[in-house]
Amino acid sequence: MIRRIIKALVDHIDGPLLLGVLMLTGVGLVVLFSASGGDGYDKLYSQLRNLSFAMVALWVVANIPPQHLMRLAVPMYTTGLILLIGVALIGDVRMGARRWLNLGVMSIQPSELMKVAIPLTLAWYFHRHEASLRIQDFGFAAVLLLLPVALILKQPDLGTALLISASGFFVLFLAGLSWRFLIAIVVGGAASLPVAWHFMHDYQRRRILTLLDPSSDPLGAGYHIIQSTIAIGSGGTVGKGWLKGTQGHLDFLPERTTDFIFAVFGEEFGLVGNLILLVLYLIIIGRGLIIAANAGSLFGRLLAGAVTLTFFTYAFVNMGMVSGILPVVGVPLPLVSYGGTSMVTMMVGFGILMSVATHRKLVAT
Repeated sequence: MIRRIIKALVDHIDGPLLLGVLMLTGVGLVVLFSASGGDGYDKLYSQLRNLSFAMVALWVVANIPPQHLMRLAVPMYTTGLILLIGVALIGDVRMGARRWLNLGVMSIQPSELMKVAIPLTLAWYFHRHEASLRIQDFGFAAVLLLLPVALILKQPDLGTALLISASGFFVLFLAGLSWRFLIAIVVGGAASLPVAWHFMHDYQRRRILTLLDPSSDPLGAGYHIIQSTIAIGSGGTVGKGWLKGTQGHLDFLPERTTDFIFAVFGEEFGLVGNLILLVLYLIIIGRGLIIAANAGSLFGRLLAGAVTLTFFTYAFVNMGMVSGILPVVGVPLPLVSYGGTSMVTMMVGFGILMSVATHRKLVAT
């Protein structure tokens, strides 16, 4: 009886992927405690609660067969789009941005739902038209992607819009979008930069200008990048040691438990620690790509590939902005930064990967 219960609990859990996730979250808890300073225990307990809820979400999603996930695609996309329209009309304004929708009993951020709904919906769409894919299908899929992205940009939330755009682009790419169109998109995007600059908000322009020359506003827009690069550089080869970082503990480093936690890690564990962290991310990404390659259907292949590459994008963008090679766009370091919403979203994605990995025979039949 006990053996049967244990088997039911772990039957749809992918061991290698789970091991990589647990190792990375363990590193995240260690660095979060240090980054939190005097609030270390409070933040640690709160993150453990977030992690517990996220692991339950992972297990639930992992036990849902991909063919059932397909049925959720359209309702989830439609609901998310309606909620985004609701945000645009009656959403709450916080810190100059209209991103939250008050439902009475709770406030939600519908853009987080779209992080899952977009790859799920596009993978469903291409799976449905697998037998006769035409360029018109890619055009319609692009429209499905651009509608929520436009609403999210209006909030404004550039970071989330870029991540959702990336997840949708990965599905289009994996579905077989021609290289000619990819090159045309890149060239068209580059050519439209002057026009895009005109429509950018002032804070977005400042972020780009600050990236090019952080010292132009060292106490304003450039402060984050300057302090984060100082922290990473001062870590040297082996770091200053856990709990011994100065930039973070002396409050020079802003947002050190969320967007800039990688700078805390780099200062305390140095280049060696950064390389170990990269290896952990590569283990998870590699396992995700293996799951995508072995998926039993186009839907599973596209969905698993998009989830994995989106996870890579999260890590790359965060490390890039903290290191000063990308603009600051407010993207957390996955499974390391403090926060419940991002943790749950990531774990749902890993649950999808495990569902694809452990239901291959069911999908194939």
